[in-house]
Amino acid sequence: MRLNLHHSLLIIGLFVCLLSMGQSLDIEKEKNLIVESRIEFLLDNNESGEADYTTLFEQLEFYYRKPINLNKTSYEELQTLGLINDILINNLLTHIKQNGNLFTAEELQTVEGFDAETIRLILPFVTVNSNLDSPNVSFREIINDGDNQLFMRYTRILEEQEGFSDISYQELEDNMNARYLGSRDRIYTRYKFTYSNNVSAGFTAEKDPGEEFFKGTQKEGFDFYSGHLYLQNFGEVKELALGDFQAQFGQGLTFWSGLAFGKTADLQTIKRSARGLRPYTSVQEDRFMRGGGITLRKGNFELTAFYSRNKVDANVTDTIDDQETLVFSSLGESGFHRTPNELKNKNRITRTYFGGHLTYKKRNLNIGITAARSELEGDFRPTSRIYNQFSQLGNENTNVGIDYNYIYKNFNFFGEVSQSIDGGMAMTNGVLVYLDPKLSLAVQQRKFDRDFKAFESNAIGESTANSNEEGIFMGINAKPFKTINISAYFDRFIFPWLRFQADGPSTGFSYLAQVTFSPNKKLSMYGRIRTRERGASFRAENENLDRVVNEKQQAYRYNISYKINKSWDIDSRVEFSRYQQGDQPKEFGYLVYQDVSYKSLSSPFSFSLRYALFDTDSYDSRIYAYENSVLYAFAIPAYNGRGTRFYLSTKYHISRGIDLWVRYAQTYYTDRNVIGSSKDQINGNTKSEVIAQLRFKF
Repeated sequence: MRLNLHHSLLIIGLFVCLLSMGQSLDIEKEKNLIVESRIEFLLDNNESGEADYTTLFEQLEFYYRKPINLNKTSYEELQTLGLINDILINNLLTHIKQNGNLFTAEELQTVEGFDAETIRLILPFVTVNSNLDSPNVSFREIINDGDNQLFMRYTRILEEQEGFSDISYQELEDNMNARYLGSRDRIYTRYKFTYSNNVSAGFTAEKDPGEEFFKGTQKEGFDFYSGHLYLQNFGEVKELALGDFQAQFGQGLTFWSGLAFGKTADLQTIKRSARGLRPYTSVQEDRFMRGGGITLRKGNFELTAFYSRNKVDANVTDTIDDQETLVFSSLGESGFHRTPNELKNKNRITRTYFGGHLTYKKRNLNIGITAARSELEGDFRPTSRIYNQFSQLGNENTNVGIDYNYIYKNFNFFGEVSQSIDGGMAMTNGVLVYLDPKLSLAVQQRKFDRDFKAFESNAIGESTANSNEEGIFMGINAKPFKTINISAYFDRFIFPWLRFQADGPSTGFSYLAQVTFSPNKKLSMYGRIRTRERGASFRAENENLDRVVNEKQQAYRYNISYKINKSWDIDSRVEFSRYQQGDQPKEFGYLVYQDVSYKSLSSPFSFSLRYALFDTDSYDSRIYAYENSVLYAFAIPAYNGRGTRFYLSTKYHISRGIDLWVRYAQTYYTDRNVIGSSKDQINGNTKSEVIAQLRFKF
């Protein structure tokens, strides 16, 4: 891996040029920066750009269009923002109760703990006014004042992939799975109706590349359909979810469907803020429930009950009982149905979830009990491995847990204890300490037994599965000066039993340190170091058995953002990676990119573009980076190998209620003549993608 003179001069020139530019961000750009930073928080832990993050971030998009009125908000509503911790929420609500309604947003400076940075963070999503909504809303008012949005999106990779190439009839006769059945197009349609934060209804449909569309195996059109109806705050009915939905309780140990943040530079993400029932609007086909749920409230008590039953993909290996009972080894996660083999596993097994959550809730104290059960029809015989012999799920699984959240002055204590009925126990406990607007601390402890069976669990931890792990997390956030913010954490973890890709007990640690410098509204920059070390299996050429060695990953990043004027922004980043397994040679990687964006209130046209250079020794030293795309689409490619990448994402406001996005991206490799493998293989060194999206608002 080499960073040659040309690239060095380019980097130096970019940063010297940028230091003379800048001006304040407008409120929409501020919103976009916040969403971008949250997405990169997810990448710090998941290390994958494959997930659909729509459900996580559409709430911020909604509050940007319909800001929260701080004079009539609730504890739960402010929690859904995910931008300020429970201590600050409690301080704000107490301030309003004691001093009356706010008159302007500037009054937030008088609320304990609200500094300039905190206020800047929430301003795109909140407002202050004295007009309180009527407690009784008519059906006619909902229909007349509601928002309707319709999205239509088209995506296509321009180069021909092996799975779409022409083959002879004889080749297809010999191998029915030799090519994809459908076209290269990805087609996405979404309609959503919303009224305030009380009503949401809509549907989502998607066809993946390679899937048929209104013909053959997909005569009904799209391969995936999703729909929902969601009501909130109608009398004693706090929430009602019908159709496709998600359910999240406590700290995520007993039951939590969907994605969540992990360990990040923002310490408050170490605590889960459960949202109860939520409508599902993404197209990830394995992360939702289908059925219904309701939350009723009476005084300080809330009771939630949910039920889900839907068909899911499964790898069927056999049949018994005269072909009536299916034997399957795993559940499908990809959602692809492009070949006869993939279609054979589509919707083969019925999965049922049901359970409930009872909570006693006051502003400074929540105590909840969760019970959830999973049932799979058929005969589930997962592939047995030594590492998962204790945590292996069966056809029926039940977990019960107790969670708590308590605020005492500037301390926020939280945690959950959960028990698998036919397995082990798991627990997590933590505290957020807000000592001063300039200093906050976080500590989290966790212990997950190796036989805890986490069928829908997503608590904070090092491993993706909440089992076979012990750990302690410590973090600090300090603002020693008005212009400097320091965030850091250290996490020590132990795996008492074997785990995936580690054929023996192992230990490890991770840490992150980030320093942000914002001398004015024109300029913001940060530098950070992130390191993770843990055990991993390795076998040398002259060895017959795997041994556990130390696997070390490091990343160093410098990011700088400027405003040229009210319309133009530029953003630059340099990131280096280092990877080593045991005593093997170190592998390195780098990524450098330049972003330019334009948006003016006087122009219907806006755009953002990036030019990136990257060079990594292998996939292990890859680097992820978020890219701007069309609304509700997320582009997070893995930069690996050697080459360049360019994208241009544009938006044009055609007329009132009609917006058009067009995005073109291309990766050019200098170290290969083949991209991808199998049926996704491109015979060449260039991969290009185009996306077009229309939105109608009425």
